[in-house]
Amino acid sequence: MDPKTLAVIVTVAFSVVGVLGDYFLKLASQEENSFRSPWFYVGFALYAATAFGWLFVMKHLKLATISVLYSVSMIVLLTAVGVVFFREALNLAEIVGLVMAIGALVLLVRFA
Repeated sequence: MDPKTLAVIVTVAFSVVGVLGDYFLKLASQEENSFRSPWFYVGFALYAATAFGWLFVMKHLKLATISVLYSVSMIVLLTAVGVVFFREALNLAEIVGLVMAIGALVLLVRFA
């Protein structure tokens, strides 16, 4: 597998790990003592675990590419978590924005 392709896959995988971290931090935020909640420590550990892999990704992709790829995939995944697990509703403008973000992601990966 081409190192750039692998770097793109790793970046999206880190988005999934980041979303898992955010999910646990959201659970911790709902506790009275958020920083003492076990969910806080799980979320923190998930974020910290990705630091090692970022070195690999940064060797093979431009920072601008990484930032857009990571940001858009995080937006799409976090929106899905909000809708599915926390029952948050989306309005039409948010749906249109998500479709545009997905289109940007497709174009970026195609030409990265």
